[in-house]
Amino acid sequence: MISRALLLAGAAYVVLSATPALAETATDSVTDSVDEQQKTSVGTGASDRSDEILVTARRRQETAQEVPLAISVIGGEHIDNTGSFNVGRLQQLTPTLQFYSSNPRNTAVNIRGIGVPFGLTSDGFEQGVGIYVDDVYNSRVASATFDFLDVAQIEVLRGPQGTLYGKNTTAGAINITTNQPTFDFEGKAEVSIGNLNFKQAKAAVSGPLSETVAARLAVSSTSRRGTIYNAVTDKWIQSQDNLGLRGQLLWKPTENLSVTLAGDYSRQDAECCGSVFVKVGKTERAANRQFWALAAAQGYTPISTNPYDRVTDLDASLNAGNKIGGASLKVKWDVGPGTLTSVTAWRFWDWKPENDRDYTGLPIVTKSQNPSQQDQYTQELRYNYSSKNIDFVIGAFAFHQRIDTQGTESHGAASSRWNLSGALASDKSVLDGLTARNTQWLKSTSVALYGQLSWKVTDKFTIQPGLRLNYDKKKGFYQREVFDGQGNPVLFKDPVTGRPLTDPVLDARVIAQRGIFAPQVSSPSFSDWNLSYDLTLSYEVVPNVLAYATYAKTFKTGGINQNGLPADSAGNPILAAGSIKPETVNHYEVGIKAQFLDRKATLNLSAFRTDIKNYQATVNNGQFGVLRGYLANAGAVRTQGIEADFSFRPSERFNIYANGAYTDATYRKFVDAPCPPERSGGSASPQNCDISGSRLPGVSKYSLSFGAEGNVPVNLLGQDGQVYLGYDGNYRSNFSSNPTPSQYTWIKGYSLSNFRVGFRTESGFDIYAWVRNAFKENYMEQLIVGSGNTGLIVGLPGDPRTWGATIKTRF
Repeated sequence: MISRALLLAGAAYVVLSATPALAETATDSVTDSVDEQQKTSVGTGASDRSDEILVTARRRQETAQEVPLAISVIGGEHIDNTGSFNVGRLQQLTPTLQFYSSNPRNTAVNIRGIGVPFGLTSDGFEQGVGIYVDDVYNSRVASATFDFLDVAQIEVLRGPQGTLYGKNTTAGAINITTNQPTFDFEGKAEVSIGNLNFKQAKAAVSGPLSETVAARLAVSSTSRRGTIYNAVTDKWIQSQDNLGLRGQLLWKPTENLSVTLAGDYSRQDAECCGSVFVKVGKTERAANRQFWALAAAQGYTPISTNPYDRVTDLDASLNAGNKIGGASLKVKWDVGPGTLTSVTAWRFWDWKPENDRDYTGLPIVTKSQNPSQQDQYTQELRYNYSSKNIDFVIGAFAFHQRIDTQGTESHGAASSRWNLSGALASDKSVLDGLTARNTQWLKSTSVALYGQLSWKVTDKFTIQPGLRLNYDKKKGFYQREVFDGQGNPVLFKDPVTGRPLTDPVLDARVIAQRGIFAPQVSSPSFSDWNLSYDLTLSYEVVPNVLAYATYAKTFKTGGINQNGLPADSAGNPILAAGSIKPETVNHYEVGIKAQFLDRKATLNLSAFRTDIKNYQATVNNGQFGVLRGYLANAGAVRTQGIEADFSFRPSERFNIYANGAYTDATYRKFVDAPCPPERSGGSASPQNCDISGSRLPGVSKYSLSFGAEGNVPVNLLGQDGQVYLGYDGNYRSNFSSNPTPSQYTWIKGYSLSNFRVGFRTESGFDIYAWVRNAFKENYMEQLIVGSGNTGLIVGLPGDPRTWGATIKTRF
């Protein structure tokens, strides 16, 4: 029972080229955190300068500039200084990383626009961005929403990583390294306070228990008042109430053997998650079935039509209870010419949500909750070898996961008027109390063999091929039972006579109820083998300038529709939709990594194209509960772009960085996509729309992150140190917030600015004041189309301006 929160934090971030300005503070801690047995000789053109950035992206320690792939490195101190305390905040530092979350379960992490389909989350498919914490893989992005705890550094790798990491990932990987136990006593503590009743405390202590055993313990607690006021409950929602714990034991009986046992637990108990009214757009529904007409018929007016008033009137219970944890056992053994590593892990995730799925103050949907429990087991065994001309890693990986979900969804007294027409609309009893009870489980198994070779043909030219053989099997079960307000089952056939309940007069109530919640049982399954491979060529053009080119042929495994299947007119599930095909990925990339001005300046450039056939997309029919969303294959998707990272440190007194990306991510062919709300809801509205050529959701064409820090030496209160001023900013151009682009769901571009000013000493004392979103930018993180095609658009506003102070010390 060890490392489950560790898993989450490590695999969710794969982004851009190395960014030394961000990682400058990480080198020393990472050097301590990486096992001595992973270290190899420094390659040509590298240096032993103390500000060199060390990474383990290729399962061995080397400098970031030696690695022929696009990688961003963010040091633990920079993460703390910028308030990037969880995965969601990292996208402000890494331009091609996208993070979307309406609640912890409905969370997505993409790199370069790909990874997982945009929309409601399903357990039946894989993520394309791997999240690793201390070598432990986390299978669900939703379980990676905990606070970072005692992190040494984060490496975001962009592009396919299946020949080097345990689980196959087609978009990238986020490799999170935490600080490890030490045989010298050390500790650190940090306290922050701010507006919105923000309070955060972190502490870690490490030291020897004997000559061969060392331990490390870390704890973190975060609380903050919510940013949206719910006038119905008189509570602030979107709050934070997080607790994280991690303990590690290191046994090192010899210099050649180390055994690390780790355990972690994270709890989130926030008043969350809700939305605010944004606007209403016209759909193809009849005029009396549009949002404003329906609202007027029930005397309802949203409490505010200005989303930045941050006021809502949601009347259903809200909850986002989240418990994450686990254990891992890592054994590293230097067997002479190489290192053998075994990582055994178990992780759990318990999710207890409550939502308001009608997004209004009316009792339409009175209950929406799908608590879920996950158990995950992984075993990875790999061998690393390094010599003058040959480096390689070979490995085997096994994964098994079980997820159980129990759902309850109920409608209330306002539902009939809102969802039905004619005489039934005036009869509250038709839908009042209508309840669906969902039971589902998923068993997922994966095994793989993988390897990557690095052959230094000459001192300057290196060939790096990789190979992966992968097997995946998924088996699921889904059952939805539906009951009316009197507790009677809602069926497709009369249980006594067997007669289909389709007569429009006798069974009108039942037909209407089935239009909201349709009973169903399905048992989808999928299994398949696939072979992935890649080839990278790199050449040192001149000292400190490395050029590389990569081709990768890889696959994202197929999946199953775990939340129910589309059905025919008789209510029979369409079994052909039970599984989705694997994605086939062809990836091309070229790049150059350069240092100049005595390596005080770094410039990394990369250009990429990724073509995907049978892209796994979310399809949504817009209804409340019949089938809100399921997975299908789009014909083809392409993402391509250019990325640049620049950093400059002319002296110890000043450093500056700027990272940018242009990303062109589009559906190349998607002829049967769900239609946008403006083309939905009418009797003559198309069932599907051709959105070929449209931009993928969530992707900004232009994204930037930039910042600088300067300091001057001073003696303050008898202590020698530095007074410093730091700035970090980011910009995103507009992006679509709907699986199918809609004129109603484009989020305009925005820019955020964060400042900090403080005093620090060489002994580890640091005190500073900070302000985030300093210029009070009003922006939306996500827009959501309300169910039922009424034209309602709700949103999740980003954080307002926040400010506070932090004091921390090392000892």
